[in-house]
Amino acid sequence: MMENELSEKMVTHGTPAEKIVFSDDLKNVKSKKSYHCDTCGKSFSQNSKLTKHKSIHTGEKPYHCDVCDKSFSQKDYLTTHLRIHTGEKPYQCDICDKSFSQSVHLTKHKRIHTGEKPYFCEVCCKSFAENGTLTRHKRIHTGERPYECDICNKSFTQKDNLTTHQRIHTGEKPYCCDVCGESFSQNVHLTKHKTIHTGGKLYFCDICDKSFTEKSSLKRHIRIHTGDKPYHCDICFRSFSENHTLTIHKRSHTGEKPYHCDSCGKSFSDTGHLARHVRIHTGDKPHHCDICGKSFSENGDLTRHIRIHTGEKPYQCDVCSKSFSHGHALTTHKRTHTGEKPYHCDVCGKSFSETGHLSRHKRIHSGLKLHHCDICGKSFSEISHLTEHIAIHTGQ
Repeated sequence: MMENELSEKMVTHGTPAEKIVFSDDLKNVKSKKSYHCDTCGKSFSQNSKLTKHKSIHTGEKPYHCDVCDKSFSQKDYLTTHLRIHTGEKPYQCDICDKSFSQSVHLTKHKRIHTGEKPYFCEVCCKSFAENGTLTRHKRIHTGERPYECDICNKSFTQKDNLTTHQRIHTGEKPYCCDVCGESFSQNVHLTKHKTIHTGGKLYFCDICDKSFTEKSSLKRHIRIHTGDKPYHCDICFRSFSENHTLTIHKRSHTGEKPYHCDSCGKSFSDTGHLARHVRIHTGDKPHHCDICGKSFSENGDLTRHIRIHTGEKPYQCDVCSKSFSHGHALTTHKRTHTGEKPYHCDVCGKSFSETGHLSRHKRIHSGLKLHHCDICGKSFSEISHLTEHIAIHTGQ
């Protein structure tokens, strides 16, 4: 019937007659999928595509690498693989000039610069730069663990986690150090090991060229550039760029302080706070100002101090353009615009925009008076009240 329809649309230009197939008819003919897989029933528009597909069922891999003897079902897979041996990277980023062996890797890389995240989770609306990352993320919601170990039946959300796990049973250690010959079951362990020999940093940021010894450290660093904060507090909905920062933050809600000072017994919510506190007892001030010679127990304090000399105020409010010398001052300031008061009194429920204000408020309930007058011994809950009181003695 199709042949008759095409014959009716024949036109003659002199002799001999030429058959002209109109574009719409050609499109319909091409779109017809007349090649069918007799194993799974899938259809294809070209016989060559069907042939490639059939290799999935037959396991046939007719294309062999002359270097390592690895085999592939399709010629283009072999071509891509050969670049591992040749080092060829024909696809170059026009922004930072980094090169890649596959075009798909270049496409993914460019999203670092553009911030594009075209794949969205329908459950929580979180977005991702790669479809594979979205697929793995969805398993958080579904609880799906499609990859099962056939030895111990343990299940995993990702195939590579299963592959790594199976080496526990097989004892396989495919990652070998080319310096000393030591072998490892995971590539990450080899990477860490290599730093013993090189003393170098192996992972580089494409944006600012900073280097890291671990891939996970690089991933965390990149979030500085992208602004990505994938870890969310389920109590106050605040977001964080690192999971451990979220863990520490949650302790502000629970009151947990698992780290204790051996000298005075004071407790802290994270190890950094404990380390800084310990210097009160030791008097250690390892960070020195090159301008005035003043010393500090923390590097961050030194950095902020130097801005007194330079006048630098790198943190600017995007609402009123006011600038600040350190980040937490900007964060606190922004709450004057938003009205946010994230710090809550667990006794009366009153909220505050700063932890210092909450601490002072709590003394109303506890009756604690930390500030003492050296002249008459009277105590006060706030230092400003002590200052006012001292003026009575001095007459100032």
